[in-house]
Amino acid sequence: MSKAPVDTEPYDEFAFLADVAVEFGADPATVLPCSRVDVALESGQTISGIKWGTDAPAVLFLHGGGQNAHTWDTLQVLLRRPAIALDLPGHGHSDRRADRDYGPWSNATAAAEAVDKLGATDLTLVGMSLGGATAIHLAALRPDLFNHVVIIDVSPSTGAEGRTMTAEQRGSVALIGGPPTYESFDAMADATIAMSPLRSPEAVRRGVRHNAVRLDDGKWMWRYDLFPREGDPPREWTDFSSLWDDVAKIKAPTMFVKGGLSVYTLPEDAEKYREVLPDVRVEEVEGAGHAVQSDQPAALAALLNDFAPRIGAS
Repeated sequence: MSKAPVDTEPYDEFAFLADVAVEFGADPATVLPCSRVDVALESGQTISGIKWGTDAPAVLFLHGGGQNAHTWDTLQVLLRRPAIALDLPGHGHSDRRADRDYGPWSNATAAAEAVDKLGATDLTLVGMSLGGATAIHLAALRPDLFNHVVIIDVSPSTGAEGRTMTAEQRGSVALIGGPPTYESFDAMADATIAMSPLRSPEAVRRGVRHNAVRLDDGKWMWRYDLFPREGDPPREWTDFSSLWDDVAKIKAPTMFVKGGLSVYTLPEDAEKYREVLPDVRVEEVEGAGHAVQSDQPAALAALLNDFAPRIGAS
């Protein structure tokens, strides 16, 4: 294991929440208090996350590849429910794995132990992309923990052979292909803004700041540990296809949410969900790409409020 990179230009990671509230028409005074929590696992790995509110968490959020727990900020400003948003291994403030295995299976094992150590139970599980694939395995692995499961714009067939996407279709996810460092924060933000046409530049800049660290030499680097390195083993963990077996094992009411503009999931994915999990609820959010929580947070909040009313705004 290795620690998350150190930011030589520290900042208050929760100072942006008032700006988020104003941008989306919410009262900043209603934003729940936030704090960072770190959980030491038995393996020696530390999983970090954000705790929303002072009450027992009702929601567990798992972000996508190349993101971090702050991807849920806007949604949580609107939902206003006690929650835990984890940084997956190799992302955000969580430790990096020596084997660089950031697949759904190892992620789910780490998340389950973190949830147990935090004493959280009776949760609504919400995961997007890699976090959604992780949620599928986690829900099958630990059905005792979850009362509802929400899978956002991913299926076990995502990434299947023959599914190709342009950089434009991949959006900001394409940045995982490199470069890992930039000469300035502005250069990093500009590159991300250019690939995020559905979000305001201000919102993108906030997200980039949460996902970047300034190095000793003044350059800026992404927080996530997904860039290829010489000598890395093959990334077999990117094939999610066996997770269809886990979908069939999910006990809690489940909702699959597709971004209307996304090509990460296709109509046949929705049909496969219905085949494997007949009671699944399928929703498509118009005007949203892959990151539904960022592109259309109000629409996603409305879906969550309807699907699992206990996590709706009080």
